[in-house]
Amino acid sequence: MDTPEPGSARIGLTGLATMGRNLARNMARHGHAVAVHNRTTARTESLLEEHGDEGADGGRLIGTESLEQLVATVERPRAIVVMVKAGEPTDAVIDELVPLLEEGDVVVDAGNAHPDDTRRREEALREHGLHFVGMGVSGGEVGALEGPSIMVGGSEHAWEQLRPVVTSIAAVVDGTPCCAHVGTDAAGHFVKMVHNGIEYADMQLIAESYDLLRSVAGLEPADIAGVFEEWNGGDLESFLIEMTADVLRHTDAETGKPFVDVVEDAAEQKGTGRWTVQSALDLGVPVTGIAEATFARSLSGHTDQRKAARKTFSTSPEEQRVEVDREAFTDQVRAALYASKVVAYAQGFDQLAAGADQNGWETDLGEVATIWRGGCIIRAQFLDRIREAFSDEPDLTTLLTTPYFAEAVAEGVDAWREVVATAAHAGVPVPAFGSSLSYFDGLRRERLPAALVQGLRDNFGAHTYRRVDREGTFHTSWAGDLAEQEMD
Repeated sequence: MDTPEPGSARIGLTGLATMGRNLARNMARHGHAVAVHNRTTARTESLLEEHGDEGADGGRLIGTESLEQLVATVERPRAIVVMVKAGEPTDAVIDELVPLLEEGDVVVDAGNAHPDDTRRREEALREHGLHFVGMGVSGGEVGALEGPSIMVGGSEHAWEQLRPVVTSIAAVVDGTPCCAHVGTDAAGHFVKMVHNGIEYADMQLIAESYDLLRSVAGLEPADIAGVFEEWNGGDLESFLIEMTADVLRHTDAETGKPFVDVVEDAAEQKGTGRWTVQSALDLGVPVTGIAEATFARSLSGHTDQRKAARKTFSTSPEEQRVEVDREAFTDQVRAALYASKVVAYAQGFDQLAAGADQNGWETDLGEVATIWRGGCIIRAQFLDRIREAFSDEPDLTTLLTTPYFAEAVAEGVDAWREVVATAAHAGVPVPAFGSSLSYFDGLRRERLPAALVQGLRDNFGAHTYRRVDREGTFHTSWAGDLAEQEMD
């Protein structure tokens, strides 16, 4: 590689695995000069050889052989994107970069990172006069190249430096780039984390729908592909529904069997769903659909336990056979899927609101829905409805009570109950469907059994309780004369 001219690049990027390569190519395609670097120089040379001519309107890829050269090649104030493995590798690269940078420079972590790590890094770099950005990028390798959804955290200074580049490479829907500044410090990675949590729930609900249509209705994968293709033409239209039809229609070339039948039924995860649930617990936000989807993946991976349970509790298919009208049951599953999907998104947006409130982020939830309409994995038709809901009522208590979603859930609730009951009779696990229905019922109940829980807590631990008929906090002398006393 030739020695690059100092200050000849608009932005720098280190880490040229698939996502990094594609982001760099996307930037070059949109007219930006991008200095690129990888610890293995051969990977940098490969990128230049294969895609060095893709630049447009002055955009180009500029190869560098070291972090020192990368930094020197980027114009001031510099913006350097880090696209390496999360955790210690990211910290190692940042530690190498910091001594090479100057006050006002921007370091961007565009991978999946825990928001706590992002906050720690932002505070540490701020002491050096540097701006650290946690930038959520959704859309996978195709989105990185063709237009992802981008969630930018960090300072206003960093946003102003990055905005011309990131808005140009993002997906565009109705003329609006799917890119926004969602708040300071860790806001970008927090929003991306919740996005991934919703993604977990969405995929689990789809998987449960497939299981019901196959195990109860008796449809074959190719037939179910047709069902999902039909659903994708209505209010369930989404990227994941479209992909589901493609996967179920695929046939394994080696065996001739449906592809879904030759894949091991043990789902993996990279941790973002778990992070979402842990964060929700800390915030006190019930994200039951996301939690059950995360636990469902965990259960699928406990293959030894599942094998032992099958030996102990196995039953013949006839014992749990449930007769259904295929067409009617398919319609019921569609309604249950849509209602449960609404719950998953409502819970996710509740968590976004709680996180923003706790951390002082001015996250515009309507804007989040707007930038999730394209590029990202959970892009779906009804995100337009969510955007409209927050536009009409920025301080919305819950999406479930907005007219559009309230009507959709009300129309589907009978089918939803029928599907969950049928699944129970047939012995088909539907943790995401079931928990979503229970969440809905819990919200709308006038009285919950939490009153008994409070009584029990006061009995064994003197944790006190409140009454419905007067103000104050009270404790009953359970081990004594049962007298009630008002506590300070």
